This record gives sequence, structure tokens and C-alpha cells, in this order.
Amino acid sequence: MVTPPSTNPALGANPDDLALLRRVTAFGQELAGTLRRASVIDLLLRHIRESLSPTEIALTLFHRDADAQDVVHAWPTGRPDRRALLQLVERLGPSVLPDGLDALVAEGDLPTMPDSGDSWLLAPFVARGRATGAVAIRGEHGRFGPSSLRLLEGLVAQASIALESARLVDLHDDGRRSWQEVVDAISPALCIVDRGGRIRRANRAFADLVNAPPASLIGRPWIAFVPPEWTADLQRALEQQGAGREVELRTGEQTYAVTAVPISATDRSALVLLFDDQTERRRLQDQLIQSEKMSAIGQLIAGIAHDLNNPLASVVGFADFLGEVPSVPPALREPLTVIREEAERASNIVKNLLSFARKQEHQRRPTALRPLLDATFVLLRNQLMAHRVEAVVEVEPDLPMPDIDPNQIQQVFVNLINNAAQAIASTGRPGRVLVRARRWLDGVAIDVIDDGPGMSEGLAAQAFEPFFTTKPEGEGTGLGLSISQGILREHGGRIMLSTEEGRGSTFTVQLPLATNPPPPAQATGGGTPTKRLRVLVVDDEPHILHYMHATLDAWGHVPVVARNGREGLDLADREHFDLVISDLRMPELSGREFYEELARRHPALATRVVFSTGDTVRGDTLAFLEGLDRPYLHKPFSLAELRTLLATVAQDA
Repeated sequence: MVTPPSTNPALGANPDDLALLRRVTAFGQELAGTLRRASVIDLLLRHIRESLSPTEIALTLFHRDADAQDVVHAWPTGRPDRRALLQLVERLGPSVLPDGLDALVAEGDLPTMPDSGDSWLLAPFVARGRATGAVAIRGEHGRFGPSSLRLLEGLVAQASIALESARLVDLHDDGRRSWQEVVDAISPALCIVDRGGRIRRANRAFADLVNAPPASLIGRPWIAFVPPEWTADLQRALEQQGAGREVELRTGEQTYAVTAVPISATDRSALVLLFDDQTERRRLQDQLIQSEKMSAIGQLIAGIAHDLNNPLASVVGFADFLGEVPSVPPALREPLTVIREEAERASNIVKNLLSFARKQEHQRRPTALRPLLDATFVLLRNQLMAHRVEAVVEVEPDLPMPDIDPNQIQQVFVNLINNAAQAIASTGRPGRVLVRARRWLDGVAIDVIDDGPGMSEGLAAQAFEPFFTTKPEGEGTGLGLSISQGILREHGGRIMLSTEEGRGSTFTVQLPLATNPPPPAQATGGGTPTKRLRVLVVDDEPHILHYMHATLDAWGHVPVVARNGREGLDLADREHFDLVISDLRMPELSGREFYEELARRHPALATRVVFSTGDTVRGDTLAFLEGLDRPYLHKPFSLAELRTLLATVAQDA
């Protein structure tokens, strides 16, 4: 039979109860300060064995709120599994079974168990009003009675309190560990400081930032760990706590945005210092700003080039024109030659600037390398002179032409030559850059060789990484070589580096040949076309009108000039013309508006319009010109270009 829970008077009413009380008290005293569940269980099992002399003990702690399974403790080891009996204790409550488990087996509450006829004591662990575990002990038949149950209840009650305390301690420890794991997983560095400036807590990122072991931070002032140059800014961040304002800190190449935030709106006894690494973000912002600057510079170049092209067109044109006049005195021949050469030089500089700044679709074509390299050195002439760098170009005779986008490949050469010049400048002495173009297997190779300081093996391995640069801050973006590498990969080529510290560097660009070589250029006659043409010239620059009129008249044509698009339309309405040469940017009526109105009034004449402009850098202008599918003259143009155009018109007329 099952004896219900004890309802006897309080312990201490008789000597036996006093002895029982002393045992429970001794157990409680021994449990004091025990905050680990395993230690509590070990103590309980020992006291049960000493006080009740059982032959078997089975004990379990329930884990109903977790994924873990119930753990069954058995003494001595190797006993049968008593899990079913322990699960039953929650329903039965504290019980003594002097005649064994047969009644429970007969009622179907338990399966048949070995030694079920012996005496048993059952008691649950209780915390917060529910069972958290159970213990069952076995002895010889008739061994246990009500006093044994009261003793077991007292021991288990003390153990329940200790186990609950241990559980709370474990939860607290788990919480601390979880907090530490979470904050250590956060990439921003953070630390909590009190009003006295001492660090309460900090994550691993902060410890790494200040280069100190995490354990050494707690309780010490933050000022002892941060760089001295940060002190004033961090103090300012702490003083403006909660204002949402950031202070910026820099150390080497790293940039941090620091904010001080109170722990809570009500508790301002401690502040959280949050260090957000802004290095990559600021670097990208700098790149964006640099890109915007380059875009603005490109537009500025376009405007300046257009303004230069008009006077250059007059200078080049008149120099060419006077050079062909037989009556020019011999003493003026050389000055005229110098004027023509210098004007052409200025013209080439402007064309190179426009070519380099031009925004257009990438178009590959077979390209001669010598003119492209010469144009690149013209662009970099002043910079090379400033760095005291001598430039030498060597191109093999009859070098085949690679299939390239000239603007993109010129950008590669600008990057490489510029890097070489800056490397030489870092040595403080004059130097030399040799650019050598040669045949290479089924393509061409261009070596850019400098006698600068060279690079170590470690630096050379990083040279093509984006944002890697050895230049001082503000003097390089670290993107030039990686962009160059990308351009060459798109062209089916590659770039290689050979360098040795103290012995200079060689960058080798390899490019494939053109798959469809261009047909040989047809020779054009050097003389004036035999057919006399009526040519309408529309331009707002008086000197260009004068030059064009004099040149065309000297060649035997009939030139008619108009100062703007409106005058040009009036002349086209009254007279017949074989060719119209019109500027694009003009007041009152632009070249495009002039063409559109001419196409409406005189469609046949509109097909004979040729534009002359220095404004081809702009994408909308290029799109307009290419959409016409007509030749155009790029100011300043030479007499040879103008003569070729007139010869073509004369053949078609």
C-alpha cells in the first residue's frame, strides 16, 4: 500500500524528530554556498546513503523547458533503468512503499520491475510550485517507514532550494556568456564606462582596437588604453552623450566614428562608447569625390578645348594657307614653318586631351601604337619634366597593330608611365622611363621600364589589388593598376610585373593582334579637285570665315560665308550649293537647329552638310554626328583634311 505524504506535527516533537532535524540541518549547512547542480546531487546522494542506508538510489532532474533529455543518476551503477518509476513520482508525491511496487505494477502504472517487492521511498524535487525532478530509493522489505519518508522529504526540500539557486546561477552565467558572445561577434568596438571613466565591460573588437587583453580592461580607466591623440575627442563624445553626434578618430589609415550613448534613458551612470570603423566607407566616399572631380575636370577640359579649337583652327589654317603661297618671301618661310609646327603641336595637345576625356562607347579597332604612345607622352610632358624624368620610346619597325580601344589602352599607358615617374620622384634623383613596343608571339608587347626604387616581393604581390598603394595619403587611390588589369583582360591581353628592390620595375602589357587588319589606305591626290564647288561656310568665328574663304577661293572654289545659322538658311533659300560646312555651336541658331530646318526646307542639300566642331567630347554631340552617318571636321583641321573632304564631294557631285 502507498502511504500518503506525511501530516505529522513539526519536527522536533520527540527525540527521533530532533535527530532527523539535526540531519536535515547538517545537510543544509553543507549545501550553503554550493552553486553547481552536480555538487548538490553528489551531496544529496551521500547524505541519503549515510542516513537511510538504501540498497539503490535512482534520481532524475526534469528538463521540460529545454531540448536536453532528463538525466538519470543511479547508485550503484549498473542498476535497472528506473525512468518510468521516476516519472510516476510527480503524480504520487512523497510516498513510502513498504511492500514494494507490486500494487503499481498491478494497476498498470508501471511495467514489471526486478526487485519490485522491496521497500521504496519516493520524493519529488519541487520549485516554484511544480516538480523539477524525482528521487526513488530502495531498501530491504519493510525497511522504510514514515520517519524515513520525513527525513527524505527534508533532504530533498533542502536540495530543491539549492538546485533552484544553482539553476538561477547557471542562467545568469549563461546570460553573461551569451552577452559576451554576442558583443564579441559584433564588428564595431564597444565598451561600457562609468561616470569615473572606468571600463565596466568591453568586447573583443575594442580589446583588439586598443591592443590589450580583454581581462585587463575591466575596472581600469579608458584613457589608459587609447592613443593620446584620441583623448580630447573621446572626452567630447562622452560630454555630449545621447546627442546622437559622432566624433571622428584617425589612427594611421584607419578612421572611426565614435558615439557615446547612455545605457538607458533613466540610468545615466554608465555610457556605451561605440567605435564604428568607417575606413572603407570613407575610402569609397573619397573615390566617389575623386570620380566627381575627374568628371568635372573632363567637362572643364571639354569647354577649354572647344574654346581653344576655334582660334587654333584659324592659326593652323592660315599657317597652312600661307605655306602654300608662292609669293611669300624666303625670309618668312622658316617663321611660317615654325608657326605651322607649333600650331599643329598645340592642336595635337588639345586633341589628346579631348580623346582622353571623351565619354563614348568603347570601340576597338586596329591601332598603330607609335602615335598612341607619342600622344600619351604629350599628355604627361609637364609632369615628367617636373619629376626630372627622361622619356624614351622605342617601337620596332613595321610593328603590327593590335585590336584595341585607343582611349582605354591610353588610360593604361597613362597609369603605368605616371606610376613610373612618381616612383622615380620618390628617390629624389633624376631618372628614365623607357617604353618599348615589340612583337610577342601572336601579338605585341609593350614594356614600361623605369630605373626607380623597385619593389619588394611582398609589395609586388599586392600591386594589382584594388585600393593598395604605396603612395602617401592623398596622392594615390590604389585603383590604377587594378583598373588597367581589368581593361587588358577585356581586350584578351594581360599585364605582368617584374621588379627587384633597388633595381627598378618593368610592367609588360601584352595585347592580341587585330583579327581583321584594316585595308591599306588609298592614296589621295595632293592637288585641288578639278571640279569647281560652291561651298557655304557657316561659322560665328570671323577669323575662321576669313581663313576658309581665302583657302577655298585660292583653290578655285566659290566660297560663300554666313555668320550664323539664320544667315545660312537665308542663303540656302536663294542660292545653290554643292557643299555646306557648318559649325555646331553658334548663337541664335545652333548647328543642329540649322541642319534640322535645312532638312525640312531643302532635303537634298541637307545630305551635303559637313559639320566642323571642337565639341565632340559630349555624348549628345557624338550621338548626333554619328547618327547623321556623315564625315565631320574636328577643329582645328589641316588643309589636307579639308582637301580630302572636297575631293570626296567633287567625285559624288
